[in-house]
Order: sequence, then C-alpha cells, then structure tokens
Amino acid sequence: MAPSENLPAKLPSHSGLASRRSFVKGLGIALPALSMLPRWGFAQDVAASYANAAINWKQFAGQTITLGGAIHPWTNAITPLLPDFTELTGIRVVPDFRLETTYLGALAIQLNRRDSTPDVFMYTTYGQGISGGWLEPLNAYYADKSLTDLAWYDEGDLLKTARTFPLWRDGERYAMPITSEAVTLFINGDALAAKNLSVPRTFEELLVTANAIKTDEMSGIAMRAQAGGNSSVPAMSFLFSYGGEMIKDNRAAFASPEAIAAIEMFGQLLSQAGPGGVSGYEWYHVLDDFLQRRTAMAIDSSNFATDISNPARSHVAGKTVFAAFPHVAGRTSVPFMSHWQACINSKSKHKRAAFLFLLWATSKPTSMLTAAAGLATTRVSAWSSEGFKKAFGAQAAEAALTNLQNADVDRAKAILFHPVSRPILDAFMIGVNEVVTGAKPAKIAMTNAAEKANAAIRG
Repeated sequence: MAPSENLPAKLPSHSGLASRRSFVKGLGIALPALSMLPRWGFAQDVAASYANAAINWKQFAGQTITLGGAIHPWTNAITPLLPDFTELTGIRVVPDFRLETTYLGALAIQLNRRDSTPDVFMYTTYGQGISGGWLEPLNAYYADKSLTDLAWYDEGDLLKTARTFPLWRDGERYAMPITSEAVTLFINGDALAAKNLSVPRTFEELLVTANAIKTDEMSGIAMRAQAGGNSSVPAMSFLFSYGGEMIKDNRAAFASPEAIAAIEMFGQLLSQAGPGGVSGYEWYHVLDDFLQRRTAMAIDSSNFATDISNPARSHVAGKTVFAAFPHVAGRTSVPFMSHWQACINSKSKHKRAAFLFLLWATSKPTSMLTAAAGLATTRVSAWSSEGFKKAFGAQAAEAALTNLQNADVDRAKAILFHPVSRPILDAFMIGVNEVVTGAKPAKIAMTNAAEKANAAIRG
C-alpha cells in the first residue's frame, strides 16, 4: 500500500523501483501475455478451471497426507483452501504447522530417522535433503500423464527464478517453489516525514537515517540478529551487496574483505540505532516492532507486506514506504532472494497423492486464490492480479519485484543448496551476532566463523 498522502514530495512512492514492464522483460516473459491473463472474478470460476485439466483428481480418494510447514504466509493462505482440495480429490490433508525455528529443527530429525510423515513439507536446506536421500525426485511425476497435464499447469507462467530455482545440477527437480520473496526495506513514512528525510538508498545513508530517526520510543532500524542460521537473511543481503559471497569453490567465503565490511556496517546499524535486545531478534520480533511503531525502519522479507498493509494488525498500514534494498555507492544492491519450496518425503506411503497436492497448490487457479490473500506466489498471473495488488499493496509489489530483479539466484542457491548449509549459516550468524553485541570486531568474528564453517564442510 502506498505511503500516506501527507508525505513530502521527496518521498516518491516509486523512487528507485523498476517498472513492472522492465521486470517482466527481465523474466523473459512477453509482456503482451499479461493483458491476456485470465481475471478470476469469482471463486466458482477458479473451481471450474480444475475441470479443464486432463487429470483424474479423484484417483487417490480416501488417502490421507500430512502437510508439514512453518507458520508462514504460505500456510496462512493455503490452510483455508484445504477443504476445497479434499472436495476436489477426496484426499484428506492433515496440517502440522509450527514456529519456523521449531519446525525446521523437528523436520530434520523426522527425515533423518526415515519417518514416513510428513508426506509433503515446506523446505529450505535443499542440498542436505538431497544428499541425505530425504527428498523424492519429481521429474518422473511431471512426465506421468496420469498425474500431470503440463499444458494446463503452464510452467511458462512461473517467474523465471521459480523455474530455475529447484533445478539440481543434474537437471532433476526435488521440489516445487511455493513463494517468492526478496529482502526489502520498510520505512514508517510518518516517522521519516517528521524528520524531513529522504528514503535512504546507500548503506551510508541508511546509517545516517537510522540514527536521525530514532527516538526514545522508537528504534531507528530492526533486523534479525539472533545467533542461528534462520536469522541470516538480512545479513547475507549486506554481504552480497558489498560484493561478497557465502560460498566460493566449496569454501566459506565470509572472511573476505567485502564480507567483513558488510558485517561491520550491519553491526554499526544495530548497535547504534537498533532496539534493545536486538541480538536475540528473529523475523517475528522485527515484524512486530514495525507493526507496533516500535521501530522506524526494518529490513526483512518482502512477504511482510501482507501484515504491514493489514489495518487489523498494523499501526502503519497505509503509512509505509516499501523501498529497494540499499546499495554500496557505485554498486548495484544484491538482496538475498529465495523461494520457499515444498518437497515430498522419499519415505512417504502416499507419494502420488502428495504430488497431486503440490500440483494443485502451485497451479494457476490456486495461486490466484492465495494471491488474493496477499501471498507472493511464484506465478506471473497471480502477481499481476488485482486481488494480489489490493491485498499486498501495489507499491509493496513493485518494491518486491525490484528486489527480486536485483537478486543473484546463483549466490543464493550456492548457500541454500549446499549439503551442510545449516552448520555454515549457524557459524555465519554466530559471527554476525558477536559483531552486533560488540563482543568481537568484524574481522575477527568473521574469520573465526569462516573457519568453523569450513571445518563443517570438510566433515
């Protein structure tokens, strides 16, 4: 949602944001197709579209699958639709959703001991799952005409990053992307206007703004800084934007001069203008602070926009500036991006039913419904729908698209798909946390962190 109308002219709602036209061209999708996209005005139109698929939706009727996931915008959007899936297919879905950190920890234990459930689950540590034999290969399911109608599914409608993200180096797919997100800067427009400040574009400007905008009641900026891999997303965005990499030649690369400079800036921002106790912050602390006006700026997932734009939850709905991720002077910003993915348990007893669920959940009609709930899906048609723009906010969508465009998929995949990504990310964030708390200078903290990560890589 656009900033409030009383903001000064120096806060243009689309400053620094790429147009949808330029972004779609960057995805390799012909723009005229957007004008021909179906406009699903009513739920019954969406339901009717499933009948157009050359799929026997009832072929696994009577089976029950367990869906594992984090409490997340995707689970919030898909849960109300599960009864519709059951009505369509006869397959019962039992959801098991938990707080993200708890969920990811428990899931690894379940998969490692070869439990047959959950049958299908949200997943991030792709390399670990493939190396451990936990994930079911999916190419054969896509090729099975009794399960998949590729013309109806229309993979060409997927964002370019969503088409390439799940591909393993041998061309096999072990997952379906379910969301699209990139790290974004959120600003309380009223707080910015009160100080007559402009939207910061560089990291140096961000530091100056964060210190200028903070008050006794409101921190200048909030970001995740907890000493665990799940908090690594904003810090990795700094590292990438400074020209660094997390992994290079199968070694942790975050002791490089670029990485050290990035984390030094990250630490300065939070130590000088962050909230008290920020060293323990996870994403939900950041979001809550921003919604409740306890912080003037926040950096985290673009998916926060749904909550930020919801007046029932947010005190800054309609008053938030959604902006491009900052950059180093002379460089382009490189925010971290990712697609949450959903995978099938290689030990599931209901793999084909689980695949049918994934096909349904990521299809055009289902994506239209979840997008109308504010979910940033993987489909161009859903991103350009009026329902999504209304729920997510048109300016928030533009900012998210800009940050997705600027992101480097290969750098993100290098860490996310590494077989020991979790120990690497944990070591990285322990080092970042030490910088934020002032326990160690960036050079020492990140050198030690890289040594720990490389020890984990060597095994």
